[in-house]
Amino acid sequence: MKKIVTFGELMLRLAPFNYDRFVQTDKFEATFGGAEANVAVSLANYGDDAVYVTKLPSHEIGQMAVNSLRRFGVDTSQIVRGGDRVGIYYCEKGASQRPGKVIYDRAGAAIAKAGANDFNWDKIFTGACWFHVTGITPALSENLAGITIEACKKAKEAGLTVSTDLNYRKKLWTREQAGEVMNELCKYVDYCIANEEDAKDVFSIEAPDTDIETGRLNREGYISVARQLTERFGFKGVAITLRESFSANDNDWSAMLYTGEKACFSKKYSMHIVDRVGGGDSFGAGLIHSLVNGKDAQYALEFAVAASCLKHSVEGDYNMVSEAEVESLMKGSGSGRVQR
Repeated sequence: MKKIVTFGELMLRLAPFNYDRFVQTDKFEATFGGAEANVAVSLANYGDDAVYVTKLPSHEIGQMAVNSLRRFGVDTSQIVRGGDRVGIYYCEKGASQRPGKVIYDRAGAAIAKAGANDFNWDKIFTGACWFHVTGITPALSENLAGITIEACKKAKEAGLTVSTDLNYRKKLWTREQAGEVMNELCKYVDYCIANEEDAKDVFSIEAPDTDIETGRLNREGYISVARQLTERFGFKGVAITLRESFSANDNDWSAMLYTGEKACFSKKYSMHIVDRVGGGDSFGAGLIHSLVNGKDAQYALEFAVAASCLKHSVEGDYNMVSEAEVESLMKGSGSGRVQR
C-alpha cells in the first residue's frame, strides 16, 4: 500500500437534523470532520495507507474524534495528544434557494495552539510517498502557518510529492494573509487544487467571462488560470473543480486538470445534493489515490470527479464510498437503481 500523510484540524460537527435551521432546532447531530481528515478517510476506503496528523486533547471528546477515523482504517498513530479543546463547527444545510451556513467555534483548539516541537516530520514521513494539506490549516494561527510551511519543506526534502487545496476561508483570515502564507507554502507544492473562487481570492488570478452565480463557465479562462499558477509556482498539475450552482440542492459538477502539457476536462454530473460538505476533499482524495497508483491524468480526473459526485449523496464530512463504487459511476452506472 502507498503511504499518504495528511495534516490538519479535526473538528466536532454539530448539525440540525434534516433541513432544520439553527433557530428552530432543539437537537444537533454530532459527527466529526475536517478537510485533511476527510481526505484521509477516503484514501483509507480506497485501500491506501492513510496517515492523519493533528493535535487533539486527551479527554473523551478528543478520543471520540480519533475513534471516528480509526473505524475507517485511518492510521492515527501520529496524532499528538494535548491541549484543552476540540474545535467545533455548526453546519446548517441549505435547501432550494436558501444557502447553507457554517458557524465556527474553533478558537483555542489544540491544533491551533500546537508548537513546532509537537511534530517529528522526519519520523512521520518515513516510508511515505505523498503529503497533503489545505489552506485551512495555516489559517488557524500564525504558529500553525509556520508549522505547515515547515512540514511542506520537510516533505519535499524527503522526496514526497506535495499537494494542497487552496480552500480559502474568509472567516479564518484575510485575502492578504492568505496570499502571503500560501505564496510561501506553494513553493514546495507539486499539485494544486482550487475552485472557481480560490485562485482569485488567494492570488488575484481570475477566469474571464465566468459567473459562478449564474453557472456560466469559460473553459479557456480556467486553462489560463491554471497556466498562470503553473508559471508562478512550477506546479506539476493544477486541478480546478467546476461547480455550476442552480440552487442549494441542484448543482452540475465537473473539473479540469492541467499538467502543463494539456488540459483535461471531465464529464459533467448533474447532482441533487444530500450534503455538499467535503465535496472538494473527496475530489482531492480521488485525484491523489489515482496519481499515487500510476493512473494517467484523464483517468485521475474522472475518478476524482466521480468520487466527489458520490460524496454529495452522503451525509456528514466523510466520503464513505469504495473504489468499486466510484469506478462503477465512471463507467456510466449513475441511474441510482437498487443493486441486488
